[in-house]
Amino acid sequence: MAGGHCLPLVAAEKAKAIPTVSTNPPAAHKHTNRLAQEKSPYLRQHMHNPVDWYPWGEAAFKKAREEGKPILLSIGYSTCHWCHVMERESFEDEAVGEFLKKHFVAIKLDREERPDVDKIYMTAVQAMGQGGGWPLNVFLTPDLKPFYGGTYFPPQPKFGRPSFMQLLGRISELWVEKRKDLTESAGQIAEQLKSLGEHEPNKDAVLAPLVITNALRQLVTGYDPRHGGFGRAPKFPRPSQPAFILRAAVRVGDQEAVKAVLHTCERMAAGGMYDQLGGGFARYSVDEKWLVPHFEKMLYDNAQLLHLYLDAHLVSGEARYADVARDIVRYVLRDMTHPEGGFYSAEDADSEGHEGKFYCWTKEELTKLLSADEFKVAERYFGITVEGNFEDHSHPAPLKKLNVLSIVDPKLSAAEAKLLAAAKAKLFAVQQKRIRPHLDDKILASWNGLMLGAISRAGIVLGEPAYLAAAEKNLAFLQAKLWDAKTKTLYHRWRDGERDSVQLLDSHAYLLEGVIHLYEATLDPKHLDFALALESAMTAKFYDPAQGGFYQSPAGSADLLFRAKEDYDGAEPSGNNVATVALLKLAAITDNKDMRARAEKTLRLFAERMQRLPQAVPNLLLGLDFFLHEPFRVVIASPAKGDAKTTTALLRAAHGVYQPNKVVLGNTGAVEPFAKTLPVKDGTLVFLCTGTACQPPTNDPAKVKAMLAAKSP
Repeated sequence: MAGGHCLPLVAAEKAKAIPTVSTNPPAAHKHTNRLAQEKSPYLRQHMHNPVDWYPWGEAAFKKAREEGKPILLSIGYSTCHWCHVMERESFEDEAVGEFLKKHFVAIKLDREERPDVDKIYMTAVQAMGQGGGWPLNVFLTPDLKPFYGGTYFPPQPKFGRPSFMQLLGRISELWVEKRKDLTESAGQIAEQLKSLGEHEPNKDAVLAPLVITNALRQLVTGYDPRHGGFGRAPKFPRPSQPAFILRAAVRVGDQEAVKAVLHTCERMAAGGMYDQLGGGFARYSVDEKWLVPHFEKMLYDNAQLLHLYLDAHLVSGEARYADVARDIVRYVLRDMTHPEGGFYSAEDADSEGHEGKFYCWTKEELTKLLSADEFKVAERYFGITVEGNFEDHSHPAPLKKLNVLSIVDPKLSAAEAKLLAAAKAKLFAVQQKRIRPHLDDKILASWNGLMLGAISRAGIVLGEPAYLAAAEKNLAFLQAKLWDAKTKTLYHRWRDGERDSVQLLDSHAYLLEGVIHLYEATLDPKHLDFALALESAMTAKFYDPAQGGFYQSPAGSADLLFRAKEDYDGAEPSGNNVATVALLKLAAITDNKDMRARAEKTLRLFAERMQRLPQAVPNLLLGLDFFLHEPFRVVIASPAKGDAKTTTALLRAAHGVYQPNKVVLGNTGAVEPFAKTLPVKDGTLVFLCTGTACQPPTNDPAKVKAMLAAKSP
């Protein structure tokens, strides 16, 4: 791609006399920049840097235009380990700050607050052949067009990469000497990026079951039969992929593929990526065994994994998967929940400057904390050794001989199980007295929507009223803090008493999906009303009626090079793909043909992607499966004063079977007209319907489960 010529020019200048980074630590709070006025925890981490940081916005853009300077856009998030490293090495350095102020306009951006901005420039850097990840450092013209970028840059030249100061020096020279060339190159890059973000529906594309079976065949080829998971190290759980494999495999009766997903769930929960004491999953494993994690914990991962473990429990009938699901909820409600009900975003990998210090143990520590019998069992169960299995490399004085707890030998007698439980309780109590990793306490409508749906579903599947109460409280928080009922506007981020002004597809799509799950778990008509309001707002702001699909950002977003339609299901699912599934479900509940048509048009827009690169869009394939097969409608019809206990038992039965091609609805509120005609004179009854045909009604939970298990729509 044009613009990539900067890299060899920079590399050729390694020996050139450009200022290098000093090693003197900055004085405490010697500097305070304008990021001190921001709410983002990530931006506030940089508010005492000697860099003259600007937040993303018109003030920075205007300065760049007026002074004719290039922009350094540095993107990250508050729990990003390598972002911390680069800050420590470079952005806390006086020489770096001085050089940037003289030659650049420096902008810091929280990728979690503005994923739409991050997506554009991450795509640019990847297209330049510089890889991807965070921190992301991109050089822009004053009109926001990228001409060079990369991820982490070291303070001294190494690994064939220039130092950060060498890079800054060479870029500033090129800006003076070859500005016209850089500007032209940036314009070409911007045009290419825009074309990458454009999609046109393929009129000849076929939406057929063969697409799903072909996708299943492709996705299972990456299965690791020894350690579980799909792909090689580093291993990310990426829950949408095993979720699709499980659904497609159950439909076609592919027991080997089902076993692959269950084995993956078992191995992930046995590994160090799973917090064996506190519950919840870290972001990924650096090895193929799920043993050594990158210790940060993200709300979005745990929400999607909660759904996956509920699925594994329902498919297998095994309690161990339900236990993991309960542990995820226990972690979220204990450590990741605002007193008023919102869910926080993430926890850091580092504590006290060391990655994993909060979670790891030396053998010496354990022998002191546990009784001899407890230690003997814990040593065998967790595979504790003197040398350990992890060495912290994040600090100049690394911690050594650390053990990441993982299940090495799970076979325990009843007496040993009691000893292990006592040992884990002791270790957890000690761990809670340690200095915790940094908590990113911003509350995002998008990620909260994912967890809202997962906890709602866990509450009804596992029979835990407290989970449903937490879901109700969470939704009330989001409605109070981030939803403007008068203007039908959903904002993206709330923190420290203030919401932002950003509106994103992901917020609407994820929250819509979550509210639908809460409605299906409770049958409260007010939740269905809110889902309809959200869908209306999402369609009005983001839907493209001409080509289909949803834009990431609303029209008129002046700080974006273009409006993109994202379809990639990475660690976070695509807003388009989540919206498609939500539209299909809401259409089935309300018999709204316009919603179904919007979902179909979106499927057709990305149909070629599903056929050619199914591993990129597993969530969209879930939507295709729902679209192709008429879903069961489980109508729980109650008289005006129905028995709540009976309704709850029937709801649990309806959700207690792995039958993803269904919707659960009541007979009041904004539901389909047909449901309101069903007879209820004999009390609460379940009608299992497809189209306008229903099986004989029943109030027997066991019969409900049997009917759902016997058929596949």
